[in-house]
Amino acid sequence: MTETQTMTELEQQQWVREQYQTATKFLADRGLITKSVADKESRYLIPLMSVWKINLTDNTTVWAISGDLPTDYSPASVAPDAREAVRHFSLKWQLQAENLLKDEKEESKRLANHLISRAEGLYQLFDDNNVWQSS
Repeated sequence: MTETQTMTELEQQQWVREQYQTATKFLADRGLITKSVADKESRYLIPLMSVWKINLTDNTTVWAISGDLPTDYSPASVAPDAREAVRHFSLKWQLQAENLLKDEKEESKRLANHLISRAEGLYQLFDDNNVWQSS
């Protein structure tokens, strides 16, 4: 039984709402204000991750990711759909981890290992056709 099956419909809806709020707050903290979300292009895999295509008030669009992984965003131009956005974040985090591993600080190495772990998990999700059948 998956964790999604143990969550009620209401809990799943609440999780999705919380992930959207996490993503939009993350963007707002960086001066990016949400105008709307492209619901049909956004995807989520409860309780692991959500990928949102978000339209901003400055008339740009970004992909934002949140869930049981770092919250992040990139311009929508990096990927034509949510699946490719997941691959983009996986590769982006692997590159960030490589740079962090060059740093001698223990905290940098811990963060790098966390990014590597999440990047590998994301890539597995990207590569799993079963995850994307409904998209």
